[in-house]
Amino acid sequence: MRKLILTMAMSLDGFVSGPEGEIQWIFSGDQEAIAWKVENLWNAGLLIMGSRSFQAMASFWPTSTTVFAPPMNQIPKAVFSKQGTMILQAAATAKGPGDSHTGDTETGQLQPGAESWAEAYVASGDLAHEIAKLKAQDGKPIIALGGASFARSLIAQNLVDEYALMVYPIALGKGLPIFSDLPAPRPLELVSSRAFPGGAVAQIYRPA
Repeated sequence: MRKLILTMAMSLDGFVSGPEGEIQWIFSGDQEAIAWKVENLWNAGLLIMGSRSFQAMASFWPTSTTVFAPPMNQIPKAVFSKQGTMILQAAATAKGPGDSHTGDTETGQLQPGAESWAEAYVASGDLAHEIAKLKAQDGKPIIALGGASFARSLIAQNLVDEYALMVYPIALGKGLPIFSDLPAPRPLELVSSRAFPGGAVAQIYRPA
């Protein structure tokens, strides 16, 4: 059985984004921190996310040329959505040369593995049941990328086997938390901690 790793960027005061989803501060990491995140992504056999994150990512990554694009495009995906396969149609129409969400891409050309977004597994059943099915498959770990509400649901139902949190040297004051729906306090064991030159710290936790 493979494990589920929740990978999130987090502020010092425990938020994964601002109140309206602002995440500009996430891109302030130094090269060592970026390399760590890319390596961490390649450790995944499957990337999972909620529907809103999937739609946003599916309109960006297929034509992106950033260092994160190869793992984001080439690793298989699963999206958790009550929309069923309709969400894949939305992803397909959002992709392609000349799309307005290409970010820093110069050519707007589809990158290797871009088709994986339209081929994602759609999990529309009970969250715990769907996660159990994915964990039962062979392969490298499952990495959950977000968003905040999806992460909260995974945490609340105790489905996360490992937390990979990149804590940035910024306090937001208010924003979206991921541990706010816990039914009771949950002790965690610190497995490793690595500080980067820019001030971010990668912290790996497992349930105690």
